[in-house]
Amino acid sequence: MTSAPSRRSLVAGGTAAALASPLFARTAAAAPPGPAGPGGSGHGVTPGADAAAAQGWRMLRGREVGVVSNPTGVLRDASHVVDSMAAHEELRIAGVFGPEHGFRGSAQAGESEPEFKDPRTGLTVYDAYGADAAKMAGLFRKSGADTIVFDIQDVGVRFYTYIWTMYHAMVAARTIGASFVVLDRPNPIGRRADGPLLTPEFASGVGLKPIIQQHGMTVGELARYFNGELLPREGDGGKVKLEVVRVRGWEPRSTAQDTGLPWVPPSPNMPTADTASAYAGTGYFEGTNLSEGRGTTQPFQFVGAPYLDYHFSDRLNALRLPGVRFREGYFVPTFSKHEGKTCAGVQLLVTDPGRYEAVPTAVAMLVEARKYDAFEWRKDADPKRPFWIDKLSGSPRLREMVDAGKDVREITAAWRSEVRDFERARRPYLLYR
Repeated sequence: MTSAPSRRSLVAGGTAAALASPLFARTAAAAPPGPAGPGGSGHGVTPGADAAAAQGWRMLRGREVGVVSNPTGVLRDASHVVDSMAAHEELRIAGVFGPEHGFRGSAQAGESEPEFKDPRTGLTVYDAYGADAAKMAGLFRKSGADTIVFDIQDVGVRFYTYIWTMYHAMVAARTIGASFVVLDRPNPIGRRADGPLLTPEFASGVGLKPIIQQHGMTVGELARYFNGELLPREGDGGKVKLEVVRVRGWEPRSTAQDTGLPWVPPSPNMPTADTASAYAGTGYFEGTNLSEGRGTTQPFQFVGAPYLDYHFSDRLNALRLPGVRFREGYFVPTFSKHEGKTCAGVQLLVTDPGRYEAVPTAVAMLVEARKYDAFEWRKDADPKRPFWIDKLSGSPRLREMVDAGKDVREITAAWRSEVRDFERARRPYLLYR
């Protein structure tokens, strides 16, 4: 049997030599070509999974492989990476680990699939949703894995939980002495960094560590940032042995539509890439008594409540926010908040992705919604941190400024220095320029 190439030949784990490796270049060249982009340039985007699969997963031979993935872990032929790996008899797959919504994606928000035997592959699928690093380490030990592969499409926002599944998995891999491999994918909302920094006092499942809200990184880049900045301060300290299989042909300023890649919903309420663009800001409305559009065909693009009226859209359009318009909209959620009730509100329409600013737009929407007497901040069962919006935004600051009647410019200016500091901190870990 041909010996496997060195890990640096296939992945980028941290050095310029690895990124420029001729052997890695041959791996990328062997990947199936992508379709032409919108401009007909012919420069397709090849995710890390396709680059590795084109080599027959050679980099994983001789390892006991555990895979953290969900329905987004697909190749260009629409087959799942786990199915592709399982078809190679020389690979040893120790187990699969499903995050929120489950490995096959059958569970709703805040739910998961219980442990089961996958009927297609016969592999054991472990329920990893809500697992902290200690529990994750226990699952990895139970499976016998010595290499953990992560392949999930992220949407570029701190309160989307998959990146924290990855963080816990990295800490767990370090605990048991396993390697960690990220099959990288594009960030569908690009490189833009924006929004408030999470404060440690408001860490939760929707924001575990102090990063800004719209981080502007791929999961591979974020894994590098975690490994360089956060893991050394976690528990006993130290880094995990990290390998990132890079995306080929991705331009960080591009949109998801520019990549030519199919959109596989990463969760039931993220049906399109347009949803992801809106969600980076309108995810805030989960922290209010307005519907964020769950139970409609356009979650996070429809926002409203029974107590709103047409003035809401008129006031928002009068602000002339860049790259966006608001259509007066009415909808009846089939589940979640205001189920079965007619909600008045808006449909958010991005007219210019290059100018659209998701977080300031959502702040403007909050400011206008707060002017209605029936508006309320959603509370949960946490007595010390009762407001859900504080967990989403990372501190009480946003809520307090909106309640105090501050305008959009004052509110967004409050975190401008945090964004600049984060942009400087992330720079050494970026793979795509």
